[in-house]
Amino acid sequence: MTELPVGNPAGLRVLLVEDQMIVAMEIEDTLRGLGCVVVGPVGTLEPAVRLAREEALDAAVLDVSLDGDYVFPVAEELKRREIPFIFASGYGEHILPDKWHGQVHLGKPFNREQLAKLLRNISSTSTEISRM
Repeated sequence: MTELPVGNPAGLRVLLVEDQMIVAMEIEDTLRGLGCVVVGPVGTLEPAVRLAREEALDAAVLDVSLDGDYVFPVAEELKRREIPFIFASGYGEHILPDKWHGQVHLGKPFNREQLAKLLRNISSTSTEISRM
């Protein structure tokens, strides 16, 4: 386990799952600007599930809809590993199945400050961030 300052996203290894290249680049720039190490971005389900299952991660930002597929299998892997994540969607929380209501959700479009606030919140849920 590596101890990081509570509420500081710097140093977090964040999986980025987003199928729109321009949006992915913007989120990646924001994450890097916050000091995060970006894993990805990936835009399709299969490699995203593999990374969620196998990669050393501290958090994730997941686009809910990936070119017709839903990202929920990735969320399942992250939940299983107790890795916090943020759903990002332009459709609103109503698109989420009941199982995922209450999960951290960020409506698109969003700005850097909104993403930073959520990352600080999820990074402060524990003083230790799991590292494999």
